[in-house]
Amino acid sequence: MKVSVLNIKGKDTGRSVELSKSIFEIKPNDHAVYLDVKRYLASQRQGTNKTKERAEITGSTRKIKKQKGTGTARAGSIKNPLFRGGGNIFGPRVRSYSQKLNKNVKKLARRSALSLKLKSKAVSVIEDFDFKTPKTKSFSDVINALGIKDKKSLFILGGVNKNVYLSARNLERTNVVTNSEISTYSIMNAQHIVFLESSLEQIESNLS
Repeated sequence: MKVSVLNIKGKDTGRSVELSKSIFEIKPNDHAVYLDVKRYLASQRQGTNKTKERAEITGSTRKIKKQKGTGTARAGSIKNPLFRGGGNIFGPRVRSYSQKLNKNVKKLARRSALSLKLKSKAVSVIEDFDFKTPKTKSFSDVINALGIKDKKSLFILGGVNKNVYLSARNLERTNVVTNSEISTYSIMNAQHIVFLESSLEQIESNLS
């Protein structure tokens, strides 16, 4: 499918690019998208919550009363979980929430997500640009020119561009990534995706 290349003022440059059918026009696999989004969100969890168990709290290990004859249950230590100040039973432990997903499933999920966005006409291609200095207003002007001011947008760069990245950093509804940093979640979470022209070749190479 051919898509017109726009400039940073939102005007048609008269050029167009051919988007790969094997990436942008496949039959979306919803389950692959679900698995990759779930994997991404799970990996964002820190898993650092922890409570102390009976072996980790401070306290004497002496037997606090005799075994028999008290009329109450036997007790071997003040750190018994049943006593106030004792250790916790089955409390949370430090763990990793990361999930494994085969790389081919990840690729399928990203191709599916991109196909969905293209089908819903939420994809634009603009020519490469740069700013002399980082300036949020300069990036805002680009967003306004493209008509996506009120939408969550994802800009995909062909490579590291510090000035463009810093210019967009303060914009709440805009995310800027390089072609190697895109994820299924970021694609699905965006309402409009903007590819810089130089990013397309690398994306097709990564996802083919």
